[in-house]
Amino acid sequence: MSDGSVALPAIDREVTDPTVEFRALFEGEFDYVWSVLRRLGAREADLEDLAHEVFVQVHRRRADFDRSRPVRPWLFGFAYRVAAAHRRSARARYEVLGEESQETDPAPPADEQLAGHEARMLLLRALDDVPLDRRAVLVMHEWDGEPIPEVARALGIPLNTAYSRLRLARGDLAAAVRRRARKEEVAP
Repeated sequence: MSDGSVALPAIDREVTDPTVEFRALFEGEFDYVWSVLRRLGAREADLEDLAHEVFVQVHRRRADFDRSRPVRPWLFGFAYRVAAAHRRSARARYEVLGEESQETDPAPPADEQLAGHEARMLLLRALDDVPLDRRAVLVMHEWDGEPIPEVARALGIPLNTAYSRLRLARGDLAAAVRRRARKEEVAP
């Protein structure tokens, strides 16, 4: 189930109780939705609320789900729309004072773990510089491994637009990584 290419077990067994089916979807895919929202730029403090909002919308539209399609691209479309609406809201525009807390591993980190962590954090910060419409295509294709036709279908965009956004997003991300890496080298 990790690639989202098959439906949830409850759906596969043709469970007739929609409550049981939705609960299985929620429990099985909540972590996926959470990580998608994070990669789309949602602040840590907003992730839980946004993930729940995704599932509220999924619940409302559950009858629209085509059981012959994988569930994760369908969920990604909801997460993308919720993240985009949140970014447009006035509440998300207020500046947050102070630095975000960084999670630390209780075990003493090895040099390689530290370098890997720094590279991942640089990548996540650089993702913030990629416009959301392009970032959604990049995250869904590169991180989630969805084929571009499925990405286009989930986001409701033409196939050629999806390919174009992927190409532009890759360039945007590469430029943002270089720019942030230079900036962070110079910073004290």
